[in-house]
Amino acid sequence: MGLMLDEVLRRALDNHGSDVFIVPGSPIMTKSNGKLIQISEEKMLPPDVEILVSRAYELAGRDRETLEEEGDDDFSFAVAHLSRFRCNTYHQRGSLALTCRVVAFGLPDPKERHIPEVVLKLADLRSGMILVTGPAGNGKSTTLACLIDRINQSRSGHIITIEDPIEYLHSHKQCLVSQREVPLDTRTFARALRAALRQAPDVIMLGEMRDTETISTAITAAETGHLLLSSLHTLGAAKTIDRVVDAFPANQQNQIRAQLSMVLKAVVSQRLVLTKSGELYPVFEVMKVTPAIQNLIREGKTHQIDNAIFGGGEDMLSMDSELNRLVREDRITKEQAQLLAVHPETMDRPSRFAR
Repeated sequence: MGLMLDEVLRRALDNHGSDVFIVPGSPIMTKSNGKLIQISEEKMLPPDVEILVSRAYELAGRDRETLEEEGDDDFSFAVAHLSRFRCNTYHQRGSLALTCRVVAFGLPDPKERHIPEVVLKLADLRSGMILVTGPAGNGKSTTLACLIDRINQSRSGHIITIEDPIEYLHSHKQCLVSQREVPLDTRTFARALRAALRQAPDVIMLGEMRDTETISTAITAAETGHLLLSSLHTLGAAKTIDRVVDAFPANQQNQIRAQLSMVLKAVVSQRLVLTKSGELYPVFEVMKVTPAIQNLIREGKTHQIDNAIFGGGEDMLSMDSELNRLVREDRITKEQAQLLAVHPETMDRPSRFAR
């Protein structure tokens, strides 16, 4: 096998790839605009993959202890004059495999990524919790990075990010930015978050709320006057609230609903859709927490939240209305919109406003 990892990653970028898949028994593949493209002629053998995995660890300056003990490992690295990459190595069928996500040098441009102003305005909030949600690989980290960068440019303060791994590198602008990587700089999200509360932060960005302890500490951080941003692998505000509440034992759920109704300020849900032109385009749902929505959260009536979002005014976006807008603009087909819609039967309802 003649290909080295640096060349594999270069080929992926030449094909506008977002992810690279290196699995024994298959040629190396990259995902470009939602489709897999072959970028090596031959199928990979386990010894070939071993060489590429070793190079990934060399680029990251990292040992393989986590991979050998846990069976998988997350980390990031940069290739000079090429890009940054988020990498996951893992064991499968008794051999190694790896997936690399392309993360560009520098920070994403929200205009180029089609992030609407109603989302970016959330950076003006000074306290409470903002959750960015959606399936894996649909741009949550990009949206969070854009929000953090807007805060960094617009006001003074201390921003702490806790990530696994660090994807976008933030320089010090109007704010001081401390970036901690799990498990390189700290053992767990929960431990780093508890420590962050003693590091005089104004803003905390938590890469993901993975367990009950982390969620509980995040709610406490938001209650104590900090602005906390995080992500969850859920789609839709209602399901996101249910996921947070369901993480706790039944005897604590009423208390969590009450706390969440007070600290939650907004939920942004997003997914990427493939347009007729072959472009991946983000579709957003934005729920700002109004007094009416606070009551729905407190009373456990999350099934009514979708209607509250649809009628919520210009500070909110409905996922189904946004899909409908893309149909009217002839970017996607009606059939595709109905397939992706939360409530397909509403796809003929007009969007309240167009950006």
